[in-house]
Amino acid sequence: MNRFTIITLQLAFAGLLAGCSSKAEATRANTSEPKSAKPRVALIMKSLANEFFSSMAKGAEAHQAAHADQYELVVNGIKDERDLNRQVSLVEEMVASGVAAIVIAPADSKALVPVLRRAKQAGIVVINIDNQLDQDILQKEGVTIPFVGPDNMAGAKKVGDYLAQSLKGTASKVAILEGIRTSFNAQQRLRGFEAAMHETGVEVVDSQSAEWEMSKANTIAASMLSEHPEISAILAANDSMALGAIAAVKSAGRSGEVSIVGFDNITAIQQAIREGKVLATADQHGDQLAVFGIEAALQELSGQGTGGNVETPVDLITLEILSGSAK
Repeated sequence: MNRFTIITLQLAFAGLLAGCSSKAEATRANTSEPKSAKPRVALIMKSLANEFFSSMAKGAEAHQAAHADQYELVVNGIKDERDLNRQVSLVEEMVASGVAAIVIAPADSKALVPVLRRAKQAGIVVINIDNQLDQDILQKEGVTIPFVGPDNMAGAKKVGDYLAQSLKGTASKVAILEGIRTSFNAQQRLRGFEAAMHETGVEVVDSQSAEWEMSKANTIAASMLSEHPEISAILAANDSMALGAIAAVKSAGRSGEVSIVGFDNITAIQQAIREGKVLATADQHGDQLAVFGIEAALQELSGQGTGGNVETPVDLITLEILSGSAK
């Protein structure tokens, strides 16, 4: 066998090995797990320590389990409702991970707008739930983000009206525990409470922000009761603060004398209503609120969405409602 023949055979053998190797790699690629065609939806909430948001997460997870063939769900939240930087980071992380949609309950109505604008620019569907983003900031940023949630002012007005009726038109004086003042839902609940009191001639002698927190509400409510012993009711913009007010009223030795109302209808408040410690609350159906947002996001992804706001239910909850005796 001459030298030329040997070289030719070597080249042919090398080509055969290369072809086998390429074929093997192609076979491995074809047998690898295919990427999921289902869209991933990220739910970004506020404080996971708040029962309202834990109920929201459970509702969303139950919905995804029942519609597992339609989408995948990523659930996120922050430890403290004031940790805006962490919530901004969560949005950025979800954008980087390539989710198809973000459903968010923003901790602040203004601070989250710029990062959500960037998410939309990246081609991600964004749905705002629970706390509505500031419309002026949205317009300034040149972005439209639909809000799916309740009319917080109307819900607070229902609670305030019920409280006013219980005061029987007396020259009563009340105090208000507000949420975070830069949050639109806190602003709207304050307006609802104030409107109900104004219509019935009830005087609001003090109104302070306890930033949605139970311990802070306890401290502030105690100070209110000390400074204004004539207070006959406390209106709390969420149920966590209502729980703080209950403790303050008890410490002041005024249980049964000071009426308390809240907003959210968490389990502990339902029990407090049954025990006569709380007069009423508002139910914005937290276990379904994220579901409403997720369904809106899926419609947008399928091209069937309208891109508009969707108002969801908010209902008055009283002892009569809980006991089933309301007509």
